[in-house]
Amino acid sequence: MLISRLAIAASIALGASSALASQAPGVESGTASQTTQLVMAILVYGVSALVVGAGLIGALRGH
Repeated sequence: MLISRLAIAASIALGASSALASQAPGVESGTASQTTQLVMAILVYGVSALVVGAGLIGALRGH
């Protein structure tokens, strides 16, 4: 639960645009395209939000 809170705090502090994605192994170093970065940020922050939401629902139910 602490990790999820830290992920959300980091996403708020940094913003989704700062997410960098490295290219696949064997390719010159660099960052992924802006579209790939956006998709990855949505996936990472979306999953974090779902985990936190599920935790809050569980806490409200008393489990």
